Amino acid sequence: VQLQASGGGLVQAGGSLRLSCAASGSIFSIYAMGWYRQVPGKQRELVAAITKFGATAYADSVKGRFTISRDNANRRVYLQMNTLKPEDTAVYYCTYGSTLSSPRDYWGQGTLVTVSS
Repeated sequence: VQLQASGGGLVQAGGSLRLSCAASGSIFSIYAMGWYRQVPGKQRELVAAITKFGATAYADSVKGRFTISRDNANRRVYLQMNTLKPEDTAVYYCTYGSTLSSPRDYWGQGTLVTVSS
């Protein structure tokens, strides 16, 4: 299953964006799907993840601001990002894997999110 992320762009601090990840095949049986982000010169960090049962996990830095959701029927995963901060600026990647804490067996293309102050 291949993944294609979209929805990135330029937004002012305090604004919102919704990232979308489209899968080329069924995601029904994939245990966990996630969103990672990377800033140049830094390691990729897990932002949010969701299991096929609906359990979620978030990085402390985004709790209360970001929401991950999963639409198995339409083969999509979303990341709703509210109250964006300049430090959220990064390339965001859609991923999937076998654990909620580290769903990184497969990576899709990234989408750039830039938050201006």
